[in-house]
Order: sequence, then structure tokens, then C-alpha cells
Amino acid sequence: MKQTLIELLDARVRAALNAVGCEGAAAVIAPSGRPEFGDYQANGVMGAAKARKMNPRALAEQVLAQLDLAEIASKVEIAGPGFINITIAPDFLAQQLEAALADEHLGVPQPASQRVVVDYSSPNLAKEMHVGHLRSTIIGDALARVLRFLGHQVIAQNHVGDWGTQFGMLTAYLIEAEQEGEVALADLEDFYRRAKQRFDADEAFATRARECVVKLQGGDAQVNALWQKFLDVSLHHCESLYAKLGVGLKREDVRGESAYNDDLSVVVRDLQAKGLAVESEGAQVVFLEEFKNKEDQPQAYIVQKQDGGYLYSTSDLAAVRYRAGSLKADRVLYVVDARQALHFQQMFTVARKAAYAPESMKLEHVGFGVMLGEDGKPFKTRTGGTVKLAELLDEAEHRAFALVSEKNSEMPEAQRREIAHVVGIGSVKYADLSKNRNSDYVFSWDSMLSLEGNSAPYLLFAYARIAGVFRRAENFDAAASIVLTEEAERQLALALARFAEALQTVARETMPHFLCAYLYELAGQFMRFYEACPVLKSEGSVRESRLRLCQLTARTLKTGLGLLGIETLEQM
Repeated sequence: MKQTLIELLDARVRAALNAVGCEGAAAVIAPSGRPEFGDYQANGVMGAAKARKMNPRALAEQVLAQLDLAEIASKVEIAGPGFINITIAPDFLAQQLEAALADEHLGVPQPASQRVVVDYSSPNLAKEMHVGHLRSTIIGDALARVLRFLGHQVIAQNHVGDWGTQFGMLTAYLIEAEQEGEVALADLEDFYRRAKQRFDADEAFATRARECVVKLQGGDAQVNALWQKFLDVSLHHCESLYAKLGVGLKREDVRGESAYNDDLSVVVRDLQAKGLAVESEGAQVVFLEEFKNKEDQPQAYIVQKQDGGYLYSTSDLAAVRYRAGSLKADRVLYVVDARQALHFQQMFTVARKAAYAPESMKLEHVGFGVMLGEDGKPFKTRTGGTVKLAELLDEAEHRAFALVSEKNSEMPEAQRREIAHVVGIGSVKYADLSKNRNSDYVFSWDSMLSLEGNSAPYLLFAYARIAGVFRRAENFDAAASIVLTEEAERQLALALARFAEALQTVARETMPHFLCAYLYELAGQFMRFYEACPVLKSEGSVRESRLRLCQLTARTLKTGLGLLGIETLEQM
């Protein structure tokens, strides 16, 4: 299996530590971040020295004497109290880049494959998707793409809200509407609003709605058919938005709360049999000693209400059983609002206690913060209402089209529309994905559509600039050797060689912003290289080598942006 630079250096430094009697010591390799400290720094010697009560610098000298980096590093030196600074040799970097260009995966190692369930998007099908669904949808999609690229078997799960009292209300209203010949499902928001008004104002209607819930749960053919009709329209709305966003969720990925309905009573009975669920004030509750309230009493995890109804806490446990038993998942990622953190901590605890999730199966809550307006408050319309996701995306394309038209007024409109779609949608997605997902972030049209700074337009422009180089280059030897003589060339090569490290970090930490930061740094290194090292004006082997650097940069940018779910443009 191929190795990243960090993995290769780690293996060599650990071998040297073992050779001097520090068996099992960690090498702790990391990019130095400062040119004067080399490209990478081994920080593990000091820890090994402390454990063995040795002088760190003296131990570092012993390690250095055993360290075999002859074909990898051009310089290795001890710094400070015991750091080992490593500068990668240009010839070795050139070999790595040539291997990446010859590989459809750009030299990225494929680790042992896992079955990974990614639970994301999860809209409530009673209403249209709004901006609150954006983060889960695009963060989950980016993680799914990266994990697939690394060779894992990803199973997407769109755990939609498609069950409960509100669907009794909606089917009851749909029965009335069909009887009156007025079925206006095209506008889900309007349909839901009318149904809710009837439910709140008319007790007889509310009673019929509750009866529809019972019929739905009991499998009544007519109610079930109407419920399915409503879901089909709702899912069609979702799918149109997924297509516009460039998100890979399909109808077959949908497995909503209703899918677990038959298992809910089974879960409760099983929890009772295992002594986990007990009756408390008429409800079935699992008391968790791991979570205490202010009175130092175990917190209650309710799995069945007093009236016999179930909660999403119950369906989530049923979903764990399904993902472990039927899907055979090794890892499950729940891409859900950070405000649900306590729920997932408790649910994971119950799932472990009940043996629904084996110890070998990782359960991870991939939380995220809130999208804020420029006033620092949750993002709303000017009138204080919820922003529909469809309207946000339309405005993104509209604003991008205005910018493109201002800069390229002579360009055919169809081409400007195409560019506006890629730039507009890409900018919305990148502005979100480039932020640490744990943080709230301020939604700003100006910053996300800027051609400067860490933005989608900046990266798209960098890719388009390289595409322009190849349009002007005409003849190009795609088999030419890469030779790194200038420092700007070596720095660009080093950035290109770190692509695999960035992807592995994203997969391990479930943090897409690490990939965004990498691509931004790569684009910056390319711009510095482009200014310092003439490409088309150079001649002979130098020209061909630099074109090869441009080629790998373009492929890496295109691949990286694609893993974020963002298209590229050959011309802007």
C-alpha cells in the first residue's frame, strides 16, 4: 500500500527510535509550518527521552545516527531541545509527483476499507427544505465523497421525518382537499399552513387527524396511499434541490422514521427485558447514571410516552439496530445540528448498554453550528421568517450572474448562466465547508462571492487560470520528467504531495474545512510559483516540467473541489 509523506517519515523515525532502544515510542511527525524548520518536524524524541530520563538532545543525536532518509531528505538536523527537522529532497518530491500524475487517485493511499454509514440531510417531509438543512446536507455529502475516494464503502442514509401526528393532520386535510377537487401540493408550505390552521381551529378536524394517525400506524390502505402521495411530492422537492446543490443523495438513500415503526415496540420490550427501561410516571424510561441532572440524579432517556406513543429517541435506537445488524456498519456518522449533542451522547450510551451497537462499530455525532445573518442572529428573511433553501440558491445564482455579466458583458448569455450556476452554488457550499463545522458562521454574500481570500471564486479562478495556460500551450509532452530547481517549484511540489494527508485528516476528524484550507494553500502556492517561474515563456525541458506541475495542480484542485461537491470551470 502507498504511504503519505507523514506515514513514510513516521515509519523511518520510529525505526530509528527502536534502533536506539526506544521501542514503541511515537515519532509524532507534523508539517513544520515554517521554512526555517524544514518541511516536517519529528517531535517524539523529547517524549521518549522524558520517559527514559535521558537528555533529549543527546537522544536526538542517537536517533539521527540511525535515521535512514538518504533518498527522501536533502537535509536533516536537530533543533532546540530535541526536535528533528526534515527537508524533503527535490528529486524525491519529483518522483512522488510523477507517480501521482500516473495514478487516477493522484497517489492517494487506499486504507483498509470500512463500511461507513453517513446519516445526513434528514429534512422534515411535511415542509419544504430551508436553510437549516443546508449544513447537514453539504457537510454529509462532502464526507461521503471523501470516504468513497479513500476506498471506503459508504452507505448514505437520509433519515427523513415522515411519521407522526403532523402526517395524520396532512392526510386528513388531503382527504378534504381531494373531496373538494382542490389539491395544491405544489406549494408544500401553503398546504402545511392551511392544514395546521384547520387543525388548530376545528376540533372535529383535529379528531379526524388523530384518527388518521391511528389508521396510518395500523396500515389503512386509503390513508397509507395518501401519505405516500404526500411523501412523493415532498421527496420530489428535496431531489430537485439536491440536484441543484450537486448533492449525491438518491431516493434509494431515503430511510425515514417510518421505516422503523414496526421495530419500536420490539425495542421497548427488549429494553424492559434487559432491565434498562422501567416505568416512570406512566412512561418507559432508561435512567442513565452517566448523565446527572443538577440534583445529581440520573437523567431520563424516554423511549415511550405515557400515551403509548414513541419518540425519535426510540426510532434512533431502532436505526442503530438496523445499521449494525442489516448494514453491518463499521462506522456511523450522524451529521446533525450540534444542539442535539446530548441526545446523541445518551442514545449512543443506551445503544451500547443494550448491545445494539457492538464495540467494534464506531458511533460519531458530526455536529455543526448555526448559520447567522450579518447581524449575528440566526439567518432569517427580512420579515423574520425562515429562508427557503430554494430561494437562497436562486439568489446565489442571480448574484453570481450579475457579477459575471459585469466582468464579461460580451460573453454569450448561456455561457454566463453556466458560470453563474457553478460560481453561485459553489460559493454557498464553500463558504460553509471552509468553516470549522463546530462553529456558528456569518452568512455574507460579499465574502463568499469575492475573488480574493479563501473563497470558491478564488479557487475556481486558480483552476481556470491553469486551464488557460494549457489552451495557450498547444504542444505539451505529458511524459516529460519533473525537475525542481527553483524554490517556488519545490514549495508547490511539497503542497501537491500533501493532498493525501489532507484527505486522511478530513476522514479521521470529519472536518471538511481541512480540505478547504489545503486547497486554498495549494492555490496560493500555485500563484506564487506562477509569478516566480515563467511557464510558457520558458523553454525545453524546463517548460515541460513546469507544465507538468501545472497539470497536477489542476487535477488536484479539480479533484479536491469535486470532493467538496463543487464543479470547476475551464473559463471564467
